[in-house]
Amino acid sequence: MQYLYAAINFLLLGLLIWLVLGKSIKKIFISRREKINAAIDEAENLEYLLESGEQTDADADDRELNASDDNTGCFDAIAEQERQNSCFLYEKQRRIEDAEKRLNEQKHEIMIQARQKSVKVLCERLKSAFREQPYADGIRAKEPALADKILNIISLTPGDMCYLMRHDVLYVTLTSAYPLDPAIVDRIGEKTTAMLDEVGGKPSYWVKVDPELIGGLRLRIGDTVYDCTVENRLYHLERDLVKRPLPQVISAQDIIDDMFEGIEAAEDRVDIYQLGRVLSVSDGICRLDGLADIMYGEVIEFDCGERGMILDIEPDRIGCVVFGKYEHIETMSRVRRIGRIASVPVGDELLGRVVDPLGRAIDGKDRIRGRERRPIEYKAPGIPDRKTVNVPLHTGIKAVDALVPIGRGQRELIIGDRQTGKTAIAIDAIINQKGKNIPCIYVAIGQKESTVAEIRAKLEKYGAMEYTTIVSATASSSASMQYIAPFAGAAMSEYFMYSGRDCLIVYDDLSKHAVAYRELSLLLHRPSGREAYPGDVFYLHSRLLERAARLSPESGGGSVTALPIIETQAGDISSYIPTNVISITDGQIFLETDLFNEGQRPAVNVGLSVSRVGSAAQTPLMKQVSGKLRMELAQYRELNTFAQFGSDLDDSTRKVLDSGVRMMQALRQRRYEPIPDWKQALLIYAVSEGYADGTEPEMIEEFEKKLYSYFENKYPDMVKTLVSGAKMNKSFENRLKAVLKSFAEVG
Repeated sequence: MQYLYAAINFLLLGLLIWLVLGKSIKKIFISRREKINAAIDEAENLEYLLESGEQTDADADDRELNASDDNTGCFDAIAEQERQNSCFLYEKQRRIEDAEKRLNEQKHEIMIQARQKSVKVLCERLKSAFREQPYADGIRAKEPALADKILNIISLTPGDMCYLMRHDVLYVTLTSAYPLDPAIVDRIGEKTTAMLDEVGGKPSYWVKVDPELIGGLRLRIGDTVYDCTVENRLYHLERDLVKRPLPQVISAQDIIDDMFEGIEAAEDRVDIYQLGRVLSVSDGICRLDGLADIMYGEVIEFDCGERGMILDIEPDRIGCVVFGKYEHIETMSRVRRIGRIASVPVGDELLGRVVDPLGRAIDGKDRIRGRERRPIEYKAPGIPDRKTVNVPLHTGIKAVDALVPIGRGQRELIIGDRQTGKTAIAIDAIINQKGKNIPCIYVAIGQKESTVAEIRAKLEKYGAMEYTTIVSATASSSASMQYIAPFAGAAMSEYFMYSGRDCLIVYDDLSKHAVAYRELSLLLHRPSGREAYPGDVFYLHSRLLERAARLSPESGGGSVTALPIIETQAGDISSYIPTNVISITDGQIFLETDLFNEGQRPAVNVGLSVSRVGSAAQTPLMKQVSGKLRMELAQYRELNTFAQFGSDLDDSTRKVLDSGVRMMQALRQRRYEPIPDWKQALLIYAVSEGYADGTEPEMIEEFEKKLYSYFENKYPDMVKTLVSGAKMNKSFENRLKAVLKSFAEVG
């Protein structure tokens, strides 16, 4: 690090950097500032036009009232005008907020571009400075000390031992920027020869000179590289500077000062890594040679900067998937082993953000700097570490909480055809967790970018984005990114579970995940299985969903509740992928297309939907009022089918049908309007006990609103008892019946 400190203190270098960067950053600021000013002018013009329109509308209202005071329709006109004015105000506020959002994103983009350009120029200047005197002589004087550092840490890896068993010789290459002292060459040669003699191998010792290293030494034994060159240190320095937190003030001097602070914080060390080479690359799949000690799921880095993950290990080659653009990867180029399993940042820092499957921010905000990382692949909790699922996780959806309740730590499948409201149930469940200290993670797999943007907007509108993380691998993403997306989301959710907190995660959807894995498997030349899906697709989803659990108090007491989504074709619930996931999960919510088309929202099919946790995941109150609901609705569906073929119905059958129609109407619910558990229980009790028999089915929604308002205004003590969720005793139930009777009579 002495040569780095000398470069920092060299005033001329700093002056050159300032002269180069000052002009380039100023150009960026000028162009971006023009765009920012244009956005501000647009917002101000919009505000002026809207205010003018409101004033004109107000004058028109005054003239209309003065001209026709006794016109009976004037009040309707005023109400309509007020509604239009409120729409204008809302649109104005929305446009202004969008403009401010664009300004912040442009500001952030300016800082990123300026910093990246500054770092690149800085490193190029440092390379030029280190090749000149007196720095070159100072670096060469450190070569004996660097050789001692390398000799103290070299060893043979298991991969080297296997190579020696087959070839009896191991290649050793010593590279430097300048011709080395023969004494250093001999010392390293003697040490490597003695090390190989101990295991019965022979070295093939090569000494090379490469001016691109700038200074220092690089020793390669087999696939393993011991690197303490200036070129390697500048490589890490550039990466570290780009990853540093952005300065708060946008100016060239602040960015330069921040970079010099990063240089001072850099450490001098010998980097140990393994190298391989690219044999072939196509369709996002690379075949590699070397890297004998690589592990499944480990991350590698290519010369072009892209990264990948090992998915296939064979005796003579390695298969990996590329996370970024594989077009930049060239055949026979070098690939470097990073030394860690694929992982993502986790923690509260990710809440409120939209990230890709690698944990990188894609929402236009600052880089996420999580203090902790977790591997995307992690073993599921064992049976001794789990606890029985018996605590409700309320979705706020009447048809779900009453018929197929979900408990914390449960895996409940949401299944149905396309456009039947599967995602709507998941989003409503996320919105209902507001204020309950339950972080939520929504994993979008193969969805359209516009769909993900719409979901984000809805979550922000209803205040749910602040405790939600969106992991987005859209349809335009590569198959490898879609493959790791749910595992990345599971890792983020496990952070909260092992911290003793409850978490909700949605996988939308695993059908597209299976398709992405099938694509990767076929490109890796794995044998196709049933319906061309690989044979381990069941294990793929099994090890993913088994990570959702409720931990025992000894293990932390947290939980992860998983809501995987599966898309069926023409309602075929027994096809390959749906059958696999159904056998893994603890129940399913089946959404029927016919019910959806009839206007039943959510379109939950009572007969095919089930929760294996059952009433254990309900409050005593909900369990009491909904105990017979499933049987009554199933009876209604069956009788309704037969009633279509006949006109003569007895009174008991007619009563069952009328009651079923009203209950189905009562279970209808608008999107983004979750209902508290006590309101659901009150409504179900009122309808099932016949207090809505005097109400027409199409008026049940109005009946529901009046019922809630009636109890909240006149009987707050009863509401308090209902909110507790306790089972109703006989006296309370009698009082409830009397109040409901009076409510039904009043109407």
